[in-house]
Amino acid sequence: MIGFRAKLERFESLAAECDLIARRSDGSKREFYLRASEHYRQLANDLRTLIASFDVAA
Repeated sequence: MIGFRAKLERFESLAAECDLIARRSDGSKREFYLRASEHYRQLANDLRTLIASFDVAA
């Protein structure tokens, strides 16, 4: 479970980093980093759901 939480923190951190880079970029780079941020947020949400399912089962 600790590994999942570490991955969750990493995905959230990557999403925040991508948001920051997107704000400082323009054009296609901005779009790329915004999409990457959204992807990392979705991974974090999916992992959060998975962690919650383990918590309920325990």
